[in-house]
Amino acid sequence: MKTVESRAEVYLMALQSLSRAEREAVIGRLLEDPQLREDILDLATIQQRQGEPSRPFREYLAERKERAHKA
Repeated sequence: MKTVESRAEVYLMALQSLSRAEREAVIGRLLEDPQLREDILDLATIQQRQGEPSRPFREYLAERKERAHKA
């Protein structure tokens, strides 16, 4: 296990060991920081959308350029 993964596991276990009120307090504090809140929301979005189909960014840009020329 990598250092990052093992450290994450320690923090997760500590968080899970807290009471619900304590967990809510910790998570609430994390969400108070604008940068941490943005990171958490980004990670949650990535997790939720993992199963969705994807396509190369260059393909998207080409399609967008084509649509702009037609308009």
